[in-house]
Amino acid sequence: MQNALIMRLNWIAMGAALLLMVSAGTYAANAQTTTTIKILAFNDFHGQIESPGTFVTPEGARSNVAVGGVDWLAGYIAKSKAKNPTTTVVSAGDLIGATPLVSALFHDEPTIETMSMAGLEFNAVGNHEFDEGLDELKRMQKGGCHPTDPNSCRGAEVGAPTDDEGKFSGANFKFLAANVVETKSGQTIFPSFAIKTYKGDLKVGFIGLTLKETSTLVSPGGVVGLDFNDEAVTINALIPELRKLGAEAIVILIHQGGIVLSNQDASTMNSCEGNLENTPLKPIVNALHDDVDLVISGHTHQAYNCMITNSIGRSIPVTSANSIGRILTDIDMTIDNRSGHVIKINAQNVLVDRNDTSVTPNAAIKAVVDGYKALSQPIANRVIGSITADIVRTPNAAGESALGDLIADAHLNVTKIPGFGEAVVAFVNPGSMRADLIFPSSNAKEGDGKITYGEAFLVQSFGNSLVTMTLTGSQIHTLLEQQFMGCTAGYLTGGSSGQPFNRILQVSHGFTYEWKEKGTPCDNVNPTSIKVNGIMVDPEKSYRVTVNSFLAEGGDQFYVLKEGIDRMGGALDLDALEAYFVTNSPVAPGPQNRITLLP
Repeated sequence: MQNALIMRLNWIAMGAALLLMVSAGTYAANAQTTTTIKILAFNDFHGQIESPGTFVTPEGARSNVAVGGVDWLAGYIAKSKAKNPTTTVVSAGDLIGATPLVSALFHDEPTIETMSMAGLEFNAVGNHEFDEGLDELKRMQKGGCHPTDPNSCRGAEVGAPTDDEGKFSGANFKFLAANVVETKSGQTIFPSFAIKTYKGDLKVGFIGLTLKETSTLVSPGGVVGLDFNDEAVTINALIPELRKLGAEAIVILIHQGGIVLSNQDASTMNSCEGNLENTPLKPIVNALHDDVDLVISGHTHQAYNCMITNSIGRSIPVTSANSIGRILTDIDMTIDNRSGHVIKINAQNVLVDRNDTSVTPNAAIKAVVDGYKALSQPIANRVIGSITADIVRTPNAAGESALGDLIADAHLNVTKIPGFGEAVVAFVNPGSMRADLIFPSSNAKEGDGKITYGEAFLVQSFGNSLVTMTLTGSQIHTLLEQQFMGCTAGYLTGGSSGQPFNRILQVSHGFTYEWKEKGTPCDNVNPTSIKVNGIMVDPEKSYRVTVNSFLAEGGDQFYVLKEGIDRMGGALDLDALEAYFVTNSPVAPGPQNRITLLP
């Protein structure tokens, strides 16, 4: 009997041990029922393959941290992939366009090549992808040499990847353009989405698109025959197809953004002050299908980390990583392998810190960048003139900046000459000025106050030509009114609702006017205050006006300029700036006294 009792106890012990083993096995199985996918995101890189400088950090830490550069960006990517092989690298548009000379001189091939080397996988098109037109954008994807510029296809000289013939091989990543449709064919110019399959046949869909207003932000000639469709409608229409193809999670890469109320620095880069209220992005997110799990945004050059409600009121992450490679958004997306549901997303904006000892910058990429820099330096480091102090884009209360005065004067300077336009005024859109002119010497060591061609290029980097046209005084008044929100005089029926913000044109010397927001559309500028060289503009009289080629085609929604007649093409805007420096150095900051805001 005693032996029987002992045997029974042994069976109980064995059962308990077996139960423990089963429980442990169940726990182990549960530990494998989720997959965490790493996404590294950035936006608005603008060809900044070299470090853009420093980024402000919180008080008490290093005051300014050296950041960015595509070699260090690649180092962060490699570090992440070593820890998590699921790492996927994405961009929310404006990868190219409005780029520094080291990329722009070679038609942004250096950016495409180094980003391919770094491991970028998907890039949503942004408005600046269209700066040189659709054919050139398609060349960025497919490869081949620029049809006319000998500075194209020089990658073999610097160790960049090339095709079998030693030519530019195009992007090793995919451009996505869900809402950009060719009018004739009804087809998108690039795929609407991509699906990436991870271990265990787990599929994630990435939809890429640009803002629907893109055609108003680039030279209209570059987007002829293209339709830019509504963002939320486009996204929601793709959800059933993605689900049918097995996508468990859906990520949006959108080149449209919001604005946060806090200053942009490392202490605020993960905040969402203001919750993106009254910005273009928020209503898009508010209208999204509930199957969308994550929105990675761009365009506004802001860093934020938000939770915004979708169409059913559920909050989803909405991120942005500032611009020009200063910041990466590090995202962990955890998916339940059994249900396919996203159960958790953690997003964190992190500095691309060039002093991080845990990161090894990519030496091969650095060699490519250095090679292109060496090719461009003879042009970039040439001194073209001098300044007496910093000349910056920061506007006064009336919207006028010291740099804006200078650029407008430079444009008028080359087009007022008899036979070259006879212009009496030049207008400059503020978005065409991409950098300030700084008095201290640059890294080229040209000396304090001296301005190099490379520095001037940073200011006028779009390669626009100048166009002089005839407008009536009445049309000039309409042009000034079109600067302000709510004024749609001269707009197409059913088109845009007006400027997204007050977009004050910069004006040349001799042209003055006064404005005051009155709360009624197209009624902010007193027509009797509009003067040329002190004489009131006559609504019926004709005037010769100079603008850049972007504005001349109605860019930035200044549609009245499309009505200008007797057009004469002129110099490149950059050449006009150089000529002004040659004849007027040293140049002082503009007086900012041409536009008056009335109390």
